[in-house]
Parts: sequence; structure tokens; C-alpha cells
Amino acid sequence: MELVSNDPLTLDIIESGCVTWEDLVRSVRNFKYGRGEDRGDFESVWYRRMGTCSTKHGFLYQIAQLNELDSVELLVGIYLMTPENTPKVKDVLNSYQLDGIPEAHCYLKVGGTYVDATSNSSSYEKIASDILQERTVEPEFLITEKIQHHRKFLRSWLKLANAPYSEEKLWKIREECIAALTEA
Repeated sequence: MELVSNDPLTLDIIESGCVTWEDLVRSVRNFKYGRGEDRGDFESVWYRRMGTCSTKHGFLYQIAQLNELDSVELLVGIYLMTPENTPKVKDVLNSYQLDGIPEAHCYLKVGGTYVDATSNSSSYEKIASDILQERTVEPEFLITEKIQHHRKFLRSWLKLANAPYSEEKLWKIREECIAALTEA
């Protein structure tokens, strides 16, 4: 799928050598994983060559919309993050004697095929069987509602799982897991 929009961001992307959607997704997969200063500044993913699952996929969705790629959907799934599907969190989870922790993850669906451009090692298939909930969203959701949505799910999960931690402690453990993902 060719990038054809005349907006400044798409033109900048094309000038860099990414002339197709597939080129762009491949490039974003290679960008460093890390949080920026403004979770709503999706364009910064391109200019900083860095982002999280939310900002990278929000950025890709934005470009898809600008280029009228209507087959691209933005999704948020909550999956049980375990050492098996996310190996970098193994030490954190083990230190708290947890088998897993619910994580809100952002990805795309393109023409019925799931695409996870978070990193080169990310793959929807790795988490597919651990998805607990999934919904199609607009980019605004990632900015204003994703954290609340995740915390609400975590509260429900805490009750069902009888986890020995408070909601706040579990959120801090989750933050440690995210920090482990940013380590090289």
C-alpha cells in the first residue's frame, strides 16, 4: 500500500525512503522502545525514532488515516503478561511470586491480520492466547482513557485472582515490568 498523502508528515516519511505502508511499519518496528514526554504526541515517534506500543501504533494509525488506508484498525487488548510471552519481565514477576499481570497492549489489525510494530521481537501471535479483552479504539482513547481502562480491568482481575497485592502495589509492579522492557 503506497503512501500518497501530501501532508507534511507523510511527505517527510516518503522523503526518508519509506514509500509504502509496509516500509513504514518495518521502520517503526526498529525504533527504540521508550516513553516520550507527551503520550498524545504521535508524530514524535517519527522524529525521535522512539515510542511505546501506544504511541507507535497511534502514529501508524494516524498515517493510515492520512493516506486513506481504511483497512487499518487500532486496537487495545489486555493480555496476561507472563515470562513466556514477554521474557524480559520474568525476573520482576518472579520477585513478586506472580505468574503474570494484566497488561494493556496496543496493536493494529490490517485487513484482518494483526500487526504489532512495538519492536522487532513483538508479535501478536506471542500474546494471542493470553488476550483477556480486546477493543477497537480511536487514538484519543490512548491519550485519555487507556490508563483508566487498564486500571479498571486490574481491579476486577485482582478480585478474581485473589492476588496478594493492592491495586497500587500491582500497578507499581507493572511499572517495574515496563521498565524491564526498556532495558537493552
